[in-house]
Amino acid sequence: MFLAIDCGNTNIVFAVYSDGEHTTWRCKTDASRTADEYASWLIPLLKHDNIAFDDISFALISSVVPDANFNLDRLCTKYFNVTPHFVKSPAIDLGLTINMPKPEEVGADRLVNAIAAKEKYSLPCVIIDFGTATTFDVVDGNGAYCGGVIAPGINLSVDALHRAAAALPKVSVQKTDSVIGNSTVNAMQSGLYWGYIAMIEGIIDRMEAELGAKPTVIATGGLAPTFADGTTKINHVDHDLTLEGLKKIHSMNFIDDSLKSVA
Repeated sequence: MFLAIDCGNTNIVFAVYSDGEHTTWRCKTDASRTADEYASWLIPLLKHDNIAFDDISFALISSVVPDANFNLDRLCTKYFNVTPHFVKSPAIDLGLTINMPKPEEVGADRLVNAIAAKEKYSLPCVIIDFGTATTFDVVDGNGAYCGGVIAPGINLSVDALHRAAAALPKVSVQKTDSVIGNSTVNAMQSGLYWGYIAMIEGIIDRMEAELGAKPTVIATGGLAPTFADGTTKINHVDHDLTLEGLKKIHSMNFIDDSLKSVA
């Protein structure tokens, strides 16, 4: 079985693939969590799905939290008895041209999403990932990754607004029936929701102008359906995009979980 680990700033997702099907579990990202703590959390979850530690024969990790990498590596080596591969390892062929001056600066999650979107959707395309940050990543008509936009995530905006203004409560993120709010909470929710919709639509319009073509827009992340409901700019919501990218990287690089020759 193949274990894919997507370590983001907010959550870590573990997915085990068997015969093309996968089962997932997630926990809050905590860079101080030890390998033993990961294992004690995973044991009952794996057992519930009739998966044993020694069923895992390969592990691939996408991580944007460097401080978590040691213990994720240790989890795989100590408990699964496999040496994990990291997406940004030089030994891994991503099959993706990166048209940027410093390609090494691009986050692993952004590259993995681009690989999955390139495989599944019409080009050019834009991937919007609603995570700790809201990212827009562009794959051009030739299938090359050419950059994007990093904006504050919606929950960061909610927290910042609440902390900076003593009289304003912390509110939930939800679509409002009208832009003009008739209460403080409603006005805040409108500003957050429709403000982000305006940002999404504005950025997509400008990207379309720069690309010279209408892109396919894919949204992923927990709040993707919420924002897709407020705009026609988003064509697809794909919750498994990152995991599918990891699965694609695995299939491109490994045969029977052994590294393919890159000679």
